[in-house]
Formats: sequence, C-alpha cells, structure tokens
Amino acid sequence: MRKSTFLKLKLREAAFISRALLSTNHVVLAHIIPMRRCNLACGYCNEYDQVSKPVPLEVMQRRLDKLAELGTSVVTISGGEPMMHPQLDDLVRHIRKHGMIAGLISNGYYFTPDRIKRLNDAGLEYLQISIDSVDPDEVSRKSLRVLDKKLRYLAEHADFHININSVIGGGIKQPEDALTVAQRAVELGFSTTVGVIHDDDGTLKPLTENEKEIFHAVKKLGNKDHARLNWFQDSIAEGKPYEWRCRSGSRYLYICEDGLVHWCSQQRGYPGTPLEDYTMEDFAREYKTEKWCAPTCTIQCVHQVGILDNWRDPQMTPVQIRREQKQKEKERVGEVLRAE
Repeated sequence: MRKSTFLKLKLREAAFISRALLSTNHVVLAHIIPMRRCNLACGYCNEYDQVSKPVPLEVMQRRLDKLAELGTSVVTISGGEPMMHPQLDDLVRHIRKHGMIAGLISNGYYFTPDRIKRLNDAGLEYLQISIDSVDPDEVSRKSLRVLDKKLRYLAEHADFHININSVIGGGIKQPEDALTVAQRAVELGFSTTVGVIHDDDGTLKPLTENEKEIFHAVKKLGNKDHARLNWFQDSIAEGKPYEWRCRSGSRYLYICEDGLVHWCSQQRGYPGTPLEDYTMEDFAREYKTEKWCAPTCTIQCVHQVGILDNWRDPQMTPVQIRREQKQKEKERVGEVLRAE
C-alpha cells in the first residue's frame, strides 16, 4: 500500500469514526452478499453453497444505492466467495461512487497480479483473508501452504489494506498454526487478527488451555493496528460471557443474497425485511433491541461497531419494546379522543 493511499485511508477512517460518535442515526458497517456460492467447503462454515448464481449487477447496484440512502459509512462484500462474482470490480466502483469505504472478505484463492491490479483500479480499500492452518486438511483448504504465493502477490501489488485473520477453536487440529499464520502476515507487512471459531448460531466455543496460550500470543502481534479493538475476545477465550450492546440491524447490517436484512451472518432470519423496504423505524427498533445472543457472540465486526455506542442508549428486550409500543399507541388514541 502506497504511503499516500495509506494516509488518505486513515483520514477516511477518522472521518467515519468521528461521524459515528457524533450521530447514531446512520449505518456504520454493512456486509452484503453478491453470491452464496463458494469454491471451498470448509467443515465449520455455514455461509456457503455450491450452486447459487451471482446476483445480477443491476440488483446489487440498487441495494448499494439503498445503503447509501441509509448513510452507510463502510460496505464490505462477503459471501460465499465474492471473487467468483463476474462483476465484482463494478460493485467496488459503485460503493466508491457513493463515497462509502469499500471492503472485501475472501478466501484468497483467486488473487493473481492482474486480478489485484483490477481491484486497485476499482478502488478497493480493505481486504480480509482468514487462514485456518499451515497445511490443508479435511476441515479446511484455507491453508498457508496453499495461499502463501497469493499473499506474496498481494504484498507486491495491492494498493489496499490487507488483514490476515488466523483462527482457533472448532475443528482446527493444530492451534499452533494460528501463530505461524500471524507471524507470516506480519512478515509480509499485513495487519493480523485472530478469531475464535463459533458454533452454528455464532456463539461461543470455549478454548482449551493450550488454545488460550496461543490465542494470547497471536493477539500480541500487531497490537497497534486499529483492527485489534477486540477486547471482548479475552472473555470469550475464557468461556465467559461479555456484556455489551449489540447494534445489529441498525449500526451494522447483514444483507443476504436475497436482499434481506438480518442481524448478522449467524442470525439469518430476523428481521428478514427486504433492504429496499428498510426504514429508520426498523433501524430505531433494532438499535434499542437487546440481542439474546450478544453475551457469547464471537463475531468481530459486529463487536467493533458496537464499541461506538456501548457507552450510550441502554437497550430493552423485545417484550419490553412491545410493551412500550402498546403504551405509546394507547397514549396516541387517548390524545385523539380528547381532541374530539
């Protein structure tokens, strides 16, 4: 990443963080899925299929237009494997056209020098790749041995920020591999994070003592990077709940390939409202709704967005919100009757 590009990106980051701290009435981060299909079949993953077609470009552009209307600061393209979408570059350009920061989550398999240069030209600003192990196994093919050549291409040609996420827990046989992956990422000049693999609903799988030691060793690498605002993970590693205010459905949106808004990748189904119909009333409801899964959530991006509002606006359970709505309806009816 060129120094000039790096400085511009840091200024854009500072601007969107300042805006988010000053105002709560816009989306900070949205993950959007242009296709569910993936070239891999990782044993722990529930976010892919092997048959879906790409969402047409014009449909995706309308969804991105709607996100811009909601004041979204950052849009990250995810999947499945989004690099399989034939018009990915156009999606990145459309995000940038609206002044939103453009990110991408990929398994890394499709990066060649030419493909990286095309993403440079499109205006991509962030890339994250998760690498599960040093050698491929029956659980995952996202291994350092397979992807190291791709990482070298990125180090040489990419003009966007790159974060390598290593993982611990789940079906990962060699937790020590997470440290090897993180060390290689730092060696290549990338930032690095570590993720705890969640179960099927996105909640906690406690770490063993050995996994905890490796987890903390990985976290020490690159601590100065902004991506490491993951203090919630210290509780997760110990198998303890973490108290925070999840703002999914408002400050964070997950839009699936069908164009529906969900809390996150692991809580697909609610609210399940089409993005085109999503209003600030939906936003306000989800902003103040206490999420049942929050204490044992392991999803880094949602936690990082939550940090911006953790100190303000206490949340209520869905039952409390319904009671509040009924009370407001009674008060409105009473006002109408009195006026008559």
